[in-house]
Amino acid sequence: MADLIRWDPFKDLFELKDVFDRFFSRNLPLAAKSKKDSLDSFWAPAVDVYDKKDRIIVKAELPGVDKKDVKITVDDDILTISGETKREEEVKEKDYYCSERIYGSFSRSVTLPVAVERDKVKASYKNGVLTIDLPKSKEAKGRVLEIPIE
Repeated sequence: MADLIRWDPFKDLFELKDVFDRFFSRNLPLAAKSKKDSLDSFWAPAVDVYDKKDRIIVKAELPGVDKKDVKITVDDDILTISGETKREEEVKEKDYYCSERIYGSFSRSVTLPVAVERDKVKASYKNGVLTIDLPKSKEAKGRVLEIPIE
């Protein structure tokens, strides 16, 4: 007998939203009118979001960012990681052969798939990777929504 697979109709929508968020966060700055506007004003870190039974784990790549320059907030079901990355030294534009690194403010918001216990969220930062541990709330752990057939 085949195992039943739980279908989550919103999972595909969340994945599609993340694809659009990544596309626009990476390509929108390149569409700006000037080099300064595009490269020094905005970027969004890449994130992984996954489920570990009783918690949601979010990992964000923040290379070259000091942890004191990072702010993490949880508002309802939205996790936001924001901050700023700065140049280590000032180099004149005419002296560059190539400049691909992005500096400036960043912000990345992720819609959490379940309710979390906001007062128990923990974060750690190692080797340019921010890891956020979000314990699921008791209501979210085994919540099954029964839909009546009309």
